[in-house]
Amino acid sequence: MSADRWLGIVGIGEDGVEGLSPLARRMIEAAAAVFGGRRHLALAAPHVKGEAVEWPSPFTIEPLLARRGTPTVVLASGDPFLFGVGNVVARHVPPAEYVALPAPSAFSLAASRLGWPLAEVTMLSLHGRSIDLVRPHLFPGARILALTSDAAAPTAIAALLCGSGFGPSRLFLLEAMGGADERMRDSRAASFAMQAINPLNTLAIAVEAEPGARILPRAAGLDDALFETDGQITKREIRALTLSALAPRPGECLVDIGAGSGSVAIEWMLADRRCRAIAIEPRGDRAARIRANAAAFGVPGLDVVEGAAPDALAGVPEADAVFVGGGLSRPGVLAAALDLVRAGGRLVANAVTLETERVLLGAHEERGGRLIRIAIDRAAPLAGMTAWEPARPVLQWSWTKP
Repeated sequence: MSADRWLGIVGIGEDGVEGLSPLARRMIEAAAAVFGGRRHLALAAPHVKGEAVEWPSPFTIEPLLARRGTPTVVLASGDPFLFGVGNVVARHVPPAEYVALPAPSAFSLAASRLGWPLAEVTMLSLHGRSIDLVRPHLFPGARILALTSDAAAPTAIAALLCGSGFGPSRLFLLEAMGGADERMRDSRAASFAMQAINPLNTLAIAVEAEPGARILPRAAGLDDALFETDGQITKREIRALTLSALAPRPGECLVDIGAGSGSVAIEWMLADRRCRAIAIEPRGDRAARIRANAAAFGVPGLDVVEGAAPDALAGVPEADAVFVGGGLSRPGVLAAALDLVRAGGRLVANAVTLETERVLLGAHEERGGRLIRIAIDRAAPLAGMTAWEPARPVLQWSWTKP
């Protein structure tokens, strides 16, 4: 290391210093301070000559940044840039100031033990995150590698699989990979009863489904029956057209005003794991239902704000897209929604009453955009026969902010 490259980011495995390259060992020995978790510092202890600094709790990177210019090493599990601390460090320290020496990740080790092609595997970090994140990836034939938080997580994931119709799935529990205590055990989810689980574990899931398993399609417009609802929901066909107009893109944020059951915000987040959403809902029971739906669809990160627009929008940041599914009749709601849209972003609003239609017709006359009227008829029983039953037509206005 030099004054310019003062920081080393070193991946370390359960084999400790034996698995380190000569360069990694020299960097650790030359460092005035070595940062890491308690386990990392213990693994590297034979080569730590400077100060061993355990990360503070709650985690902050400030103690590391205070040593800028001084030879320093950060230790991380496996590959520091795969769900690791390297990602946090890189947000504050440019690449020109550090040398990174990754070790094999838990995903690489697990794939090699199982003979799974890593490029075809879904890799999830459930460490410190909700296990519901696994739900969107459950379909027959899927292979999932999940980093877990603790010894209890594999049992909880097995229960989740059984409760969703994936009890036949085969689970491989890989513990302390690369170390002296490494072992691999396997079981069906339905009969999972492993004891004495090492907290340092990765769970591999070879997904198999029972008839009727909760498999989430990838197309927009999911079946209404998949959602918990009191009837306040953007119906399937309208939702598909609404999401098409909102046009979710990776990394973008949606604000869903009058979210009801949360269906639009949930499907927005399902479009890509990097999509974010904020649901605004005035009723407490519906806000709770949105949270339950978000967990059931594997998007527990959906942010739910309980309150009525426009007041509830105070403090909500600008968004890439805004959907107004309810509340158009309240004064100031559409104006506040328009203000939330960032330049180049999209707004979509749906109206089902004459009063709210007038609001959108006025907005279209003033600002332009696109108006469509959506009419859906569904076949339904009538006097022992079948007839068309029309749903309330929806006027949809979509607009892109200049």
